[in-house]
Amino acid sequence: MSAPHTSVLLDEVIAALEPASGKLIIDGTFGAGGYSRGFLATGADVVAFDRDPSARKFAEGLGERFRLVDGRFSQMAEELGEGVADGVALDLGVSSMQLDQAERGFSFMRDGPLDMRMGADGPTAADIVNTAEQAELARIFYVYGEERQSRRVASFIVRRRAEQAFTRTLDLAEVIERALGGRRGAKVHPATRSFQGLRIAVNEELSELEAGLVAAERVLKPGGRLAVVTFHSLEDRIAKAYFTERAGRTPGGSRHAPPVEAGAPPSFQLLFNGARAPGAAETATNPRARSAKLRVGVRTSAPIWKEAE
Repeated sequence: MSAPHTSVLLDEVIAALEPASGKLIIDGTFGAGGYSRGFLATGADVVAFDRDPSARKFAEGLGERFRLVDGRFSQMAEELGEGVADGVALDLGVSSMQLDQAERGFSFMRDGPLDMRMGADGPTAADIVNTAEQAELARIFYVYGEERQSRRVASFIVRRRAEQAFTRTLDLAEVIERALGGRRGAKVHPATRSFQGLRIAVNEELSELEAGLVAAERVLKPGGRLAVVTFHSLEDRIAKAYFTERAGRTPGGSRHAPPVEAGAPPSFQLLFNGARAPGAAETATNPRARSAKLRVGVRTSAPIWKEAE
C-alpha cells in the first residue's frame, strides 16, 4: 500500500542520515511509512516504531529488510540494544493520517469521538476534559497549547460539563470558540491551541520526546546520526536543548534535560548549527511542512550520558 501523505523534509532527513546498504536506520514514528520507504529505497535495513495499531496496514509489502514494532520510540534501546543503529529519525506530533480520520478525535474540523489517543490505551481527551480540575485544564491549555486565554477556556468547559459531559470533537470546539469570542475572520481556528494542548497531554508527547532522545543516544553507534523533525515550539525547544547540552555547548543542565556529572564529554556533535526549515517548494505543496524544523546530531565515541536519578 502506498503512503497517502508526503513525509515532511524527507529529502533533507535522508541526506542527513545517509542510509545505505548494510546500514540500520530506525524510523521512530512509522505513520504512513514515508520515511521508511525512503530509507529502504537506499538499500538500508529499517526498524520502525509506532504505537498506533492502525499504522500496520501501511507496512504491507515492505520486504524482509523492514520490521515494524508496535510501541513507542522511547522503547528502541530496550527493543534493539545499545550501539546498533546507524541512524534514527524522529518525526514528531500527530500524523496527517490521524488528523484525517474523524473517528480518532484529533480534529476540531471533523466531528468524531473526543479520543485523541495515538495508541489504544490510556485516558482519552474526553476523560481529561470531563474530570480534570479547572486549574489543571487551564495549565494544559497554557503550557502545552500556548493558549493565552487558557483560564477562560477552562472556565467555559467546566461550566458546560456540569450540564452535559463532552463526548464529541465539534461540541468541544464550539464551546472553545464561544469562550474566545468566535472567529472574527481569524486565519487560525480558535480551538487550535487548546486541541494541541489536549493532544499533547493525552499522549504524553513531551515526556516521550525527552525519553526518546535519551534512547536514541543509547541505540546509536559512534558516527550514527539522529534527525529530529519538530512541528511546534515546545518540541523544538526540547530538541534544541538536548543537542546543545549533549554537544557540550552549555555548562550544565538545561530546562528540559536533567544535569549530569561534571565533565561528561560530548556525546553528539551538531551536523549543522541551528535548525533547517523546508524550502518554498515543499511548503507550497504541503501546508503541514510550514512549521517544521530539522535538527541533526552525530553520535561521538563518548560514553552514554548518565541521567540524574
